Amino acid sequence: MPRVTKTRFVIAVRDLKVSSAFYKDVLGFEIHPMPHPGLMIYSSGNCTIMAGECRDAIPPAELGDHSYFAYLEIAEIDAFYQEIISSGTKICKTIRTETWGVREFGLVTADGHRIMFACPATK
Repeated sequence: MPRVTKTRFVIAVRDLKVSSAFYKDVLGFEIHPMPHPGLMIYSSGNCTIMAGECRDAIPPAELGDHSYFAYLEIAEIDAFYQEIISSGTKICKTIRTETWGVREFGLVTADGHRIMFACPATK
């Protein structure tokens, strides 16, 4: 059985410029243009997201799917949460410490995708 060597998320976005600005300015990702028009790579640490511009894609909020496309573990979650709040980004789950041992919150991207951020809870 092969081992997964890297994780890459693939998302459809309606406006690549708006999406790229959100991932760069709000989430702090690096933006890497692709040689193919309509595609962009966003990266932060070990996380890579490939965004494809699909202007006719159904908005994620209209799909009836309440899952998160990514669950990202980060350091200094409380400070990052305050930055996200200050940016005016929509929060879909306020920050809290869960009984399963993590501190986490969820946000909604400029395109309506949901991402959960978490870190191990300190005792």
